Amino acid sequence: MYTYTDLLEIMDRLLGEGGCPWDQEQTHKSLRRHLIEEAYEVVEAIDGGKPLELQEELGDVLLQVVFHAKLAEKTGDFTMDDVVNSIAEKLVRRHPHVFSDTEVESAEEVIDNWEAIKKTEKPQKASGSILDKVPKNLPALHAAQKIQEKVVKVGFDWDTIDGVFEKVREEERELLEAMALKDQEKIEEEFGDLLFTLVCVSRFLNVDSEVALAAANSKFRRRFGYIEEQFQEKSLVLCEKNRKNMEKLWKESKNNV
Repeated sequence: MYTYTDLLEIMDRLLGEGGCPWDQEQTHKSLRRHLIEEAYEVVEAIDGGKPLELQEELGDVLLQVVFHAKLAEKTGDFTMDDVVNSIAEKLVRRHPHVFSDTEVESAEEVIDNWEAIKKTEKPQKASGSILDKVPKNLPALHAAQKIQEKVVKVGFDWDTIDGVFEKVREEERELLEAMALKDQEKIEEEFGDLLFTLVCVSRFLNVDSEVALAAANSKFRRRFGYIEEQFQEKSLVLCEKNRKNMEKLWKESKNNV
């Protein structure tokens, strides 16, 4: 069985003389999309409840981490040992309730301490924003939730979910007004505002909006897959003229998948 050390040596071989031409052409930037794709495949394996697939996908993510570290090593920026050391130091530093004498009584208190320690590590610049730490390349739904979580910590929030739902209705009215004007740019803006407010609803309900939408997507796939199977069995074609049949089967799918 190969080990972690073997993996590092394999990457050295691939990137070294006589190695792989494709690997040798890669940069941090060219690998960027692969890291994102592999992370999503890990999430898919988790959602699918398939341990062996999760094992494989975690390996793919580990490869990306090692790949970036080896590229950095070649340019003298840092090594894989530096990567491991930095995260180990951070874990020890941010868990004083485990590695020191700090006492906590709940997971919420752990999170509060984590955030407080982060501020001491990298003090916020006076001219900076508390939102600067939300990665700009996060998926928009996830970013919306992270942004809201940041501002809530400084007290910028509704008192109750009732206020949020009133805001949802306000954004819906503004979207309808933009639609009446047939102003596409305004429609897009108001639709975005509505989505952002719905993310706030999810936050009040302790629901991860990204996870919830992913589950809705999976449910839709299953139900539409049922329609496709039924159409294939009956040699029917998916098209507008068969819409009534599709709607009938959609209702059936709710009891079958």
